[in-house]
Amino acid sequence: MSELIALSSISSIPKEQWDALLPDNASPFLRYDFLHALEATGCVSPETGWTPSHLLKLDSEGTPTLILPTYIKDHSYGEYVFDWQWAEAYASYGMQYYPKLLIGIPFTPVPSPRWLGNVHSIPDLSASLSDFCTSKGLTGWHMNFPNGELPDGRQASERQGCQFIWRNKDYRSFDDFLASFASRKRKNLLKERRRIPDQGLHVARYTGSDITPEMIDIFYQCYCDTYYRRRSHPYLTASFFQLIRETMSDQLMLVLAEDEDGPCAAALCFFDEHALYGRYWGCLRDYDALHFEACYYQGIEFCIEQGLTMFNPGTQGEHKIARGFAPEFTRSYHWLAHSEFNNAIAQFTRQEAPYIAEYAREAAQKLPFKQESS
Repeated sequence: MSELIALSSISSIPKEQWDALLPDNASPFLRYDFLHALEATGCVSPETGWTPSHLLKLDSEGTPTLILPTYIKDHSYGEYVFDWQWAEAYASYGMQYYPKLLIGIPFTPVPSPRWLGNVHSIPDLSASLSDFCTSKGLTGWHMNFPNGELPDGRQASERQGCQFIWRNKDYRSFDDFLASFASRKRKNLLKERRRIPDQGLHVARYTGSDITPEMIDIFYQCYCDTYYRRRSHPYLTASFFQLIRETMSDQLMLVLAEDEDGPCAAALCFFDEHALYGRYWGCLRDYDALHFEACYYQGIEFCIEQGLTMFNPGTQGEHKIARGFAPEFTRSYHWLAHSEFNNAIAQFTRQEAPYIAEYAREAAQKLPFKQESS
């Protein structure tokens, strides 16, 4: 029987207990305030297909010694580790792939710890997760974007992915960063940046208490427009962004662009003492190269100014390569209760891995850096 117990709301755990277990290398998205905001504003709920089921190991006094942010999923939206084909395979055999168990951060494909506290307090975490799924009638469990290996993960299949990450090599300024580019690539980037003032645009960054509720309102209009253009609906609500402005302003960086008619684009990032995380973007009026300026170049400048060592600008997007973002591997873990499907997934992930590695190798060859710097 699993040693884990499940709570249907993060508010069942005192914030102090949750944050006290945060590992040193935790991203802002593992903080109580972020996950609580998702629940408190209805972004994750049974109605949205994200039923909170946070897993805990308690000591003899009822205090958590291990926490995993966990959700029972009725679909695969907002996960960014794509398993739609697995669900279709189940359906082709007249079986249901959902509900499943997801250990991860909703809508946030950022590598980070996936547990808080002492993971070794459970001798075999993967077996405990499997036992929990069996007891609840779930088809299996999936751990997305952990930044380390899963202890005792022999039951699970490891799947590789690839993201594009900027690393700060002790650059003194943006010009210093550009000096590492090959000449033609550097000229292309400078040309892009010049397009911003040439089009009459003004771009500025805001952090902390300088981010006002009115700015968040403007940002949210831009954010929603990104989804509406794709004939989709945004995952996150206006109340979510206002709540994190209230509770996490010390970790927010907002980029706002304005033209002669007022605000026209915005990008919202999170940061901690080590890294910047680009998360949300949108524009009300289209301009050449504005996406690159707001989502990449402003972030790189911010990292250099603040001494941050890493910039994760969001998942996917090969256009990041030409702007100095290098391929890095991500991982996820998967276990299915159905033994034959579990074996098939294990085989699939093994066969997929060389293609992911080749994709990363080819992407690295397209980086803009001088030969000695690449």
